[in-house]
Amino acid sequence: MKNYRKELTMNTRQRYQLIRITDQVQQALADSGIQEGLCLVNSMHITSSVFINDNESGLHADFLEWLEKLAPYSRSGYRHNVGEDNGDAHLKRQIMGREVVVAVSGGQLDFGPWEQIFYGEFDGCRSKRILIKIIGE
Repeated sequence: MKNYRKELTMNTRQRYQLIRITDQVQQALADSGIQEGLCLVNSMHITSSVFINDNESGLHADFLEWLEKLAPYSRSGYRHNVGEDNGDAHLKRQIMGREVVVAVSGGQLDFGPWEQIFYGEFDGCRSKRILIKIIGE
């Protein structure tokens, strides 16, 4: 069994941002040479997320609006906000998830219709990492 590891670095210009990373993950898979196996993609920070969904701008706007209603940035009283103002970002990350695992078949990410991989940033404007770990043959 082979394994391959790669890190992506993200540095968004906005506090909240959803970024499609499918192409970078597929390139890592191609670089790995692995044809059959599993691909893990995870955020290495507790205020950002990796998730799978449709690449549709209206849906992305709906996600951000929904998350803001559930955990508003403007809310005072987050107990975590001692020296920081990102209590909302931790909650948003918890909702959207830390990682995805995608099957690898024939050297390709084995997606269902419309599925794409996204990075969700909820406390942006600083450098963060995403881990891609691929195992298989």
